[in-house]
Amino acid sequence: MNRFFTLLAIFVVGITSAQNANIKAKKLLDEVYNKVISYKNIQIDFRYMLDNPKENIKQETRGDVTLEGEKYVINYLGVTQIFDGKNIYTITPENEEITIESATNKKEELYSPSSMLTFYRKGYTYKWDIEQNVKGRKIQYIDLKPTKNDSNIKQILLGIDSMTKHIYNVIQIDKKDVRTTIVVNQIKTNQILPENKFQFDETKYKKEGYYISRF
Repeated sequence: MNRFFTLLAIFVVGITSAQNANIKAKKLLDEVYNKVISYKNIQIDFRYMLDNPKENIKQETRGDVTLEGEKYVINYLGVTQIFDGKNIYTITPENEEITIESATNKKEELYSPSSMLTFYRKGYTYKWDIEQNVKGRKIQYIDLKPTKNDSNIKQILLGIDSMTKHIYNVIQIDKKDVRTTIVVNQIKTNQILPENKFQFDETKYKKEGYYISRF
């Protein structure tokens, strides 16, 4: 009987601790979100890594993105993509090709630039995870799991700088154990941007001989 009450006490304490941890996780996520939306614009230099152990594939590349509300410009893998609030323009200089697609036709993805700092707000359960020291910075991880059973994502670890409340990295693990990671190397906020930063100059690219297709 004593053993039963001991186990019961441990169980109750465990539930209470888990609830408190979830409250802490939500509080931190809310702080991150409020910090992000307080900025007029955000510029990020990032590192992207892919690790597929079953196929023995490891890839790493760098990129940068400028965000202002829903608008963005991203440079990644030699391609520039612009979203002006209505259309997505994908510019591939190597092939001198441009695709123009209405945003209403494109399904939002986890790492779409518009949502890379706020994706965790919907569709995930969350819990407090480990804290790591990264070059003197305390990075607190939140463990996210999709609420939909048909999701290909098994787990996401969201690393948050405890001092700045900025996202440090996002680690996604899918159901085939393929790991993709985005690490924020540098972040700048409230920069003075050119007025045409998020505008696509179709006339310019036509003069340069680019092939433009619309979807």
